[in-house]
Amino acid sequence: MAKLTATAVKALVAKGKPGAHADGGNLYLRVAGPGSAKWTLRYMRSGKAREMGLGACDPEGRDGVTLAQARIRAEEVRAVLRQGLDPLEERKAATEAEKQAKAAAEAATRTFRDVAEMHVSAHEAGWRNEKHRAQWRSTLEAYAYPVMRELPVAAIETDHVLRVLQPIWTEKPETASRVRGRIEAVLSYATARNWRQGENPARWRGHLDHLLPRRSKVATVENHAALPWQQIATFMGALQGISATAARALEFTILTACRSGEVLGAKWSEIDMEAAVWTVPASRMKAGREHRVPLSSAALGVLAQMAPLRPAKGDTYVFPGQVKGKPLSNMAMLMLLRRMNPEVEGEPPRWRDGRSGSAITAHGFRSSFRDWCEEATSTPHAVSEAALAHTIGDKVEAAYRRGDLFQKRAALMQEWADFCGWEPAEVRGVRPREQATA
Repeated sequence: MAKLTATAVKALVAKGKPGAHADGGNLYLRVAGPGSAKWTLRYMRSGKAREMGLGACDPEGRDGVTLAQARIRAEEVRAVLRQGLDPLEERKAATEAEKQAKAAAEAATRTFRDVAEMHVSAHEAGWRNEKHRAQWRSTLEAYAYPVMRELPVAAIETDHVLRVLQPIWTEKPETASRVRGRIEAVLSYATARNWRQGENPARWRGHLDHLLPRRSKVATVENHAALPWQQIATFMGALQGISATAARALEFTILTACRSGEVLGAKWSEIDMEAAVWTVPASRMKAGREHRVPLSSAALGVLAQMAPLRPAKGDTYVFPGQVKGKPLSNMAMLMLLRRMNPEVEGEPPRWRDGRSGSAITAHGFRSSFRDWCEEATSTPHAVSEAALAHTIGDKVEAAYRRGDLFQKRAALMQEWADFCGWEPAEVRGVRPREQATA
């Protein structure tokens, strides 16, 4: 024991010749180079030699461990060995305990609302639109925050989640389901950041599904009210008599069988008039995949009417709103339909769903198109589903289908446009109507 001296250690470190220098009792000074050395202690455990670092060596004791300090640390390790314990495993456990204590202390300062805002900020760039971002915050504000706003995320349990969901589970099943999913996402984010441990109390499968009835049991699915396909031509005639941007947008929505959000977000750069194709980017599609829409002569005619509103420079919305640089509001079509379908006490709506009798919706025209395909044409199911940009439920079928059936869809959409009451015409030969106004 005590084979080294402070003077010898200082010289060895300064010289920097690589090598191990024993002090006795399995304590070593390991020199890697000039000014670079560390202390280690070797020991046997379960028949295997192990070596434990005791810190960087600094003969002066300013930025490391001196000889005297290394001997004290070595004796502390030997004491652990005499207890039959493994010093390295004990150090690992102590480090983990310290890490967990630090995480617990930090978690205590992370409230549900704080973490929810972090989650939204981390993910909103990947969400399709501003409406989705706003709904995330508004639903949490309305339903989750009154119960969990200032609670540490580490303290949230199943009872808290149930207090949020039970009041709205049967009255607002769609909203409740979304709130549950958003709470689950926030708590999963907290777990990933090491601010909470254990199972997620907002998970559905294997947990809340035992405590709450399924959505299908508490509310029937309400489909969007759709006009019977037999009345489409009559409706289109009434719509064409309205001189407004919203009317042209709805007309284009019907002719393309697209979602209203896709139409309202359409820009001129997405449209190739010569090729008669509108390419909707993946970022604006529900399925997250680019969608090519074949444009019938009627759809091209609508675009020709909107062309006078297109500025000479810059990429702009096809259906501009009243605010410069913004598209038509998503309420525009709804208000147009309400004006076309005024509520008269004691009388049913003029344009209504054939089954429910409810006033029609813009999204319902996709159902009208789908019913027409099934009942009035011999269109293959795959073609009509592709026209609606529906995803293929069968994963095997989806894996083998590489094309988008564009040519078949082009013929289908022209047939649909003809059925809607248009006479086929070239774009340049489209008879101009009154200039569309916002």
